Amino acid sequence: MSVQVNMAEAKARFSELLARAEAGEDIVIARAGRPDIQLSVLRADLPRPRRVFGALAHLGPLKDPFMFHGPDPEFDQDKQELF
Repeated sequence: MSVQVNMAEAKARFSELLARAEAGEDIVIARAGRPDIQLSVLRADLPRPRRVFGALAHLGPLKDPFMFHGPDPEFDQDKQELF
């Protein structure tokens, strides 16, 4: 099913139109009554890139996002002062 909306309506309902396009619906945006733009999903099957922290961006993506597995064995929970 194809839906045609004018530019002002598309601007007001853009998020909704994107969701409908992602669901497989054909969305056509018209300018002055003439179809001008078509919204479609390019590739839904591609995985999203992993986030890289800003200060560590030069190191590339993290291989193991959970680098800390469990408590530190050298940490004494009864000790109140850390330093």
